[in-house]
Amino acid sequence: MLAYARDRRRFLLFGRPRQVGPETHRRRAERLLESLLTLGPTFIKLGQLLSTRPDVLPPAYIDTLASLQDDVPPAPWPEAKQVLEDELGPVDEHFAAFDTEAISGASLGQVYRAQLDPESEHARTDLTEGADPDVAVKIRRPNIESLVNADLRVIKWSLPILLYFVDESRAFSLENLADEFAKTIREEMDYEREAEMLAEIRTNFADDDRFLIPDVIESHSGPRVLTMEYVEGTKINELAELERKGIDRTRIAENLERSYLQMIIDDGVFHADPHPGNLAVTDEGRIVFYDFGMSGRVDSFIQEKIVDFYVAVANQDIDGILDALIEIGTLSPDADRGVMAEVMEIAIQDARGEDVEQYRVNQIVGQIEDSIYEFPFRLPKNLALVLRVATVVEGVCVTLDEDFDFIATATDYLTEEGYREETIRNYIDETGQQLRRSGESLTRLAPKTERALDRLDRDDLYVRIGVEDSESVFEKLAKRLIYGMLLTMSLFSTGVLYALEAPRGSIVAAIFSVVVLIQLYRSFRSPKSIGARPQFTRQNLRQRRGEE
Repeated sequence: MLAYARDRRRFLLFGRPRQVGPETHRRRAERLLESLLTLGPTFIKLGQLLSTRPDVLPPAYIDTLASLQDDVPPAPWPEAKQVLEDELGPVDEHFAAFDTEAISGASLGQVYRAQLDPESEHARTDLTEGADPDVAVKIRRPNIESLVNADLRVIKWSLPILLYFVDESRAFSLENLADEFAKTIREEMDYEREAEMLAEIRTNFADDDRFLIPDVIESHSGPRVLTMEYVEGTKINELAELERKGIDRTRIAENLERSYLQMIIDDGVFHADPHPGNLAVTDEGRIVFYDFGMSGRVDSFIQEKIVDFYVAVANQDIDGILDALIEIGTLSPDADRGVMAEVMEIAIQDARGEDVEQYRVNQIVGQIEDSIYEFPFRLPKNLALVLRVATVVEGVCVTLDEDFDFIATATDYLTEEGYREETIRNYIDETGQQLRRSGESLTRLAPKTERALDRLDRDDLYVRIGVEDSESVFEKLAKRLIYGMLLTMSLFSTGVLYALEAPRGSIVAAIFSVVVLIQLYRSFRSPKSIGARPQFTRQNLRQRRGEE
């Protein structure tokens, strides 16, 4: 926290604001990463969430924290067994076999492989005839609740201290982040909620044989234990194995993107942790989804604006992109549209290939993330997970096929589902309404013009002018006038005291004069924000891309 504050203000609590380079940010981020790993499960999750919030941290922090993996050694089996038996009862009564070696461990839970007895009274209600009795049992980490609650209290107490060092807009984002994190981590520890989200998403894909989502065994599940059917598959990033099995990686990438477009745009509920460890491919080429602890919902308004954003990007409609960002809440309505339009044009031109459809959505989103930090803007809570999903899924797709065209697939999907046609139809309708309103305004223009000219002829026309000072120009002028008067007074006092042979008083007055002179000088040296343009140029973009 102190290092972050030191990077923003020269003397921590006072002094001119300063900007440090990417290398300094990267060193700070690496130290933060080490601290989060040392602090344990809650802070590992916090780091993962921070990696999705470019409105809070600089791009170098985002890049470093994005590598943070939720992979920690599992708790000892006796402790996990106690949680399992407290939730379900004796292990031997509920499972025909249970492998006590965890197949995966995470900060909040760990997964074991087991086998149900199809003839058992407990399993008979959930297992369909001929179903595989192999299951995966996810058990919440022992005593994690008290640890998470203690860590959340630490974060809550630390937040006011951190807010003291940051500007108003970032303080807003940090407060939202703290509230969102407390809610997210408690939801992820609630396996009943995870089961509900899993079941809902499974229903949405029930008729699509391109995807496979494990079924929940409700009789063996509870708030701290989640039992699902065990589905084997090849990890989606094991390219050599996929190639050996003759699986079309390009088709897998296309299907994966389409699945997330459906979840976010059509269904409104989505799997929010699509890293390669949670995605696999069966020998038949079906995509398997694991771990629905991190999942989210998208309201209809956000769905509509995401469609508008994708359509605008596909059409290179800069105004459409800005309108979508403003309506979502990412971009302030008071932002300079001219400057922002230039940023969007540079981002798209830098990310685009020779063909319009060959630019990558993660490059566009990456430049938008940078602009969010540079300006800085706010990232709404309900959009953070969607942004994370978009970038991670694009990364997985490009891993499968380095020439994969994310935007082309998204454009095809929007066209097939009728979204682009609907957008065009809405645009035509809005244009027609605007033309009608313009015609109505023209009919009222002549009499209003005549009344204005009559008032002008009678010397009865007054013009009211208001001066906006969003850049605090008058405040700066007032400070300089005050500094100037104080300097004049202190110099005069120094001379008078020296003449009266009061050396100590004259020294104090002289020191005061020097301090005021420095402040006056620095007020003229301060960066002028009027007409300032962000350091977001083609050269800057290429430099960042080269560093990556």
